[in-house]
Amino acid sequence: MHITANFDAGNIEVISLEDKQDIQLAIRPDFGGEFFQWFNFRLSGQIGEQYVLNIMNAGAASYPDGWEDYQAVASYDREYWFRLPTSYQDGKLTITVDMQCDTIQIAYFAPYSYERHQDLLAAVQTHPLVTLEHLGATLDKRDLTLVKVADEDSNSAANKRNIWIIARQHPGETMAEWLVEGLLHSLLDSDNATGRSLLEKANFYIVPNMNPDGSVRGHLRTNAVGANLNREWLNPSLDRSPEVFHVINKMEETGVDLFYDVHGDEALPYVFLAGSQGTPSYNDRLARLRDRFSEVLKLACADFQTEFGYAVDAPGEANMTIATHWVAERFDCLANTLEMPFKDNDNIPDADTGWSPERSIKLGEASLVAMLAVVDELR
Repeated sequence: MHITANFDAGNIEVISLEDKQDIQLAIRPDFGGEFFQWFNFRLSGQIGEQYVLNIMNAGAASYPDGWEDYQAVASYDREYWFRLPTSYQDGKLTITVDMQCDTIQIAYFAPYSYERHQDLLAAVQTHPLVTLEHLGATLDKRDLTLVKVADEDSNSAANKRNIWIIARQHPGETMAEWLVEGLLHSLLDSDNATGRSLLEKANFYIVPNMNPDGSVRGHLRTNAVGANLNREWLNPSLDRSPEVFHVINKMEETGVDLFYDVHGDEALPYVFLAGSQGTPSYNDRLARLRDRFSEVLKLACADFQTEFGYAVDAPGEANMTIATHWVAERFDCLANTLEMPFKDNDNIPDADTGWSPERSIKLGEASLVAMLAVVDELR
C-alpha cells in the first residue's frame, strides 16, 4: 500500500498506513495556514481489497459544513470521476474504497490540472478568432494568460460589447475551469448559432485560471503567498496579488460591459448567482439585466436555480474587495459570481457522480445563452 500527493495539485499528508481499515491522513493547509479543504492524492493497493481512509483534521477545515452530505470523488483513468462512500463524524472525514484497479486517484473535486490548462490554451489558439495574451507573471513565475476571442474584421467591431470571464481565483474550485472549457469550445464552435451570434455583438476576454500558483501547489483558496485573490480587488499589488493587478490593468484598457466570475461553494448543494446588489451605484438598469440573465440561464440549464444562495447585501454594504462588486462599481456593468457545488446538486441529484466536470461544461455552454439574451441591453 502506498499513498502519494507528489504531483500537480496534490495535497495530503500521511499520518499512518499501519492498518488498511484505519489509514490516517491530514490535509496540508494553504501557504500561511488560514485555509484548507482541498485534497488530491493517489492510493496504490490490492485489487479486491477494501481501504478505509480517515482525514483526521477535517473538523478544522475552512468550511466544516462542507463535509455534511459530501462524497469524495475518485477516478481510475483520470477521465471519469465518480463518488466514493464518505462520512463525517467527530471532526474526521472517512472515505471507503473497494479497489478495482491497482491505483486510484481521490480528490475533493475532479482536478483540472495545469497540464490540461496548457492543453486548453493550445487548443483554442488555433482558432482564427483567438489571441492568447500574456498579462504578466505570477509570484511563482508562471504565466497569467488571457484568451481573447474577437472578430475584429466584422463591420460592427467598433460597437461591440466587452464580456469578461474569469475562473479559479480560488484554485481548489476546479469546477470553474471545467465550466470555462465548455464555454470556450461552445463559443468557438462554428455550428453553434449562439456562439456565432454573440461574437457578432461582443468581444470575449477570458482568464481560465486566475491562480495557477495555488492550483499547482494544491491550495484551496490562496496564491503563492497566501493571498485570497477575491479579497484583493480594491488594492491589488505586484508583491501580493499580481494576478488581480494585471487583470485590472487589462480591464482598464478594454472596459467591461458584462463580468462573470466563476466559483464553487463548499457547503451549498446548488448552482446559483451572487450579484452586485449591495454596491453603491447599483440601479434599476442593472437589476433588470440581472433578472433577465437569471431567467434565461434557468431556462437554458435546469441545474441553475434562484431559490437558494447567499444573502443579498443591503444597499451600499457590499464588500468592495470582492471582484464582482469592484468590477460592477468601476464599470457600471452587469456583474455576477456564479457558484457551483462541490457536493451534488440537490435540484437534480446524481448518486454516481454528484456535481461533475461534465455538468460544469454543460453549464458553461448554457451561460452563453444567458449572455446572448442580455448583450443588446448591456449599454
